[in-house]
Amino acid sequence: MFLRTVSAALLFSTAVPALAANSAPQPVPIVDTIPPARDVAYPGTMVLKVDATDLDRNIFTVQQTIPVASAGHMVLLFPKWLPGNHSASGQLDKLANLVIKAGSKTLVWKRDPVDVFAYHIDVPAGTKVLDLSFLFLSATAADQGRIVVTREMMNVQFNSMSLYPAGYFTRRIPVSATVTYPKGWQAATALRPRSTNGDTVTYETTNYEVLVDSPVFAGKYSRKDDLGHGVTLNTFGDTPAEIKITDPVLGYHRNLVDQSLKLFGARHFDHYDFLYAVSDQLGGIGLEHHRSTEIRSGLGFHTDWAASLPSHNTVAHEFVHSWNGKFRRPADLWTPDYRMPMRGSLLWVYEGQTQFWGYVLEARSGLSSKQDVLDKLASIAATLDTRPARSWRSLDDTTNDPIISQRRPKGWLSNQRSEDYYNEGMLIWTEADAIIRQGTNGTKGMDDFAKAFFGINDGDWGQVTYTFDDVVTTLKTVYPYDWNKFLTDRTTEKAKGAPLAGFERSGYKLVYTDTPTNAFSRAMKSAKNLDLSFSVGFTIAKAKITLVQWDGPAFKAGLTVGQEIIAVNGVPYTEEALKAAITAAKGGTAPIRLTVKTETLVRDVNIDWNGGLRFPRFEKAAGAPDGPLDRLLAPR
Repeated sequence: MFLRTVSAALLFSTAVPALAANSAPQPVPIVDTIPPARDVAYPGTMVLKVDATDLDRNIFTVQQTIPVASAGHMVLLFPKWLPGNHSASGQLDKLANLVIKAGSKTLVWKRDPVDVFAYHIDVPAGTKVLDLSFLFLSATAADQGRIVVTREMMNVQFNSMSLYPAGYFTRRIPVSATVTYPKGWQAATALRPRSTNGDTVTYETTNYEVLVDSPVFAGKYSRKDDLGHGVTLNTFGDTPAEIKITDPVLGYHRNLVDQSLKLFGARHFDHYDFLYAVSDQLGGIGLEHHRSTEIRSGLGFHTDWAASLPSHNTVAHEFVHSWNGKFRRPADLWTPDYRMPMRGSLLWVYEGQTQFWGYVLEARSGLSSKQDVLDKLASIAATLDTRPARSWRSLDDTTNDPIISQRRPKGWLSNQRSEDYYNEGMLIWTEADAIIRQGTNGTKGMDDFAKAFFGINDGDWGQVTYTFDDVVTTLKTVYPYDWNKFLTDRTTEKAKGAPLAGFERSGYKLVYTDTPTNAFSRAMKSAKNLDLSFSVGFTIAKAKITLVQWDGPAFKAGLTVGQEIIAVNGVPYTEEALKAAITAAKGGTAPIRLTVKTETLVRDVNIDWNGGLRFPRFEKAAGAPDGPLDRLLAPR
């Protein structure tokens, strides 16, 4: 037995050769040769000259001089992590024709192998100034990125048209900027001109942080309106008709400024400029800055105020950011330069509380009626309340979404989540207000938090950072409560249904009816779609499905985004035919039959839904007294 075992082992060992070890390399070490930012003054003032006159090809031509203190190795950076975008979104791909000279000598630049936004150069002995030239090739079609130049207007963002030296806090780098605009155009920015020569404007010397935070809108058709308190509304339009603003609409904007200052009790800007484009050509934007904001709305924003209802909140939201997000900023989101990664753990405060105050001020100022604001909030509440992704992904994790998805479209939004820290954050702060008001018998609310947290250092337009503990501590000074647990629970819970207690404490109940509210109807008209998310479970535009609710009736029937509906119960598709079929099926047992086209495949799909049309709204018992939410939305 032993001999047989040994013989078998020998036979096996000779039949199967020993396995040779596979090749196994070791990693090449990553050596960071880019100097970290230091809080020291940069030796000299950069000069930036932008030629923005090419309206045929949307090309910006840039000349830049950068003083240097000594010879040797130097690194120049293109802005990468951009404030307000919450991600590494600098448009490096559009920088072209970069040439760097020291006097008459053209220097060799080498892109950093790890951080491709960095350029290494060797500065020759005796060099005092570097001369840079390059182009910014802005998008000429929507599939290349956001359109920033049209025949009637443009958006100049200095972060796309400049480099800066590594090794310094951007606030310590002086810069003087000059822009040449198309003939006869007017420009608006938070920067103030030092001199003007024809269509060339030289702005007062500032620091690079302020420059990047001070974009320009310029255009052929524009107007300026004083809103008081140092705030100006600068409006640009595709046509002269688009910049007409009625006195009532101007009054709402002035009310916004008044109500905001009453709310926060301090002003964190020396002056403020709304930069507003009314256009169907310029790319969409709603981006906050400390002393200005960039907003683009579709045609008719001012001239058809009722129809532009879905966009009214943007004005209030971006203005609030001057206090929340720019002056008070999360400590892990603030960075000394545009290379250091931003961390968004407190975006549910930065954006969520801004969303909260934006809707409050929209109502208080009259930008929208209280009822329209309530109806907007009902739509938000319903969307989150029916979002299955809440059961597996907590709110705090959505603060990573700007980095994870870079705001790309999602096929299954309701089961993926997006940047829900905006709207779900708003629900949390609505509940916090109700807790405070009920706990203090109406003597205090989130207004008191706003004054204590954002209303410090009147006139200061630097930055004061905050942490989670700072938020909790300030809330406790307003009303003693276990705010740490409340905020931790709300931001980390994985629950079915949205946190709606802020509305319920005020007597409001989320219900569904077969008729959309005015706000819901206006939103559908603006988006040019039919939103049936709360009934059959999809949204459709021009016969094509644009959103499918995860685990809803349409999902269970096998429908997905991009499919085209050809017919409804054998009748050619129209929105009215679809709504009629949903209404007719209510209370019965028969399915709704859709004829659907997917590429070349045409098939019939049965949707089992007999609940009729459903659109969200808040309902309150007749004669019920005003609750915390009613008092919150009332003007001051």
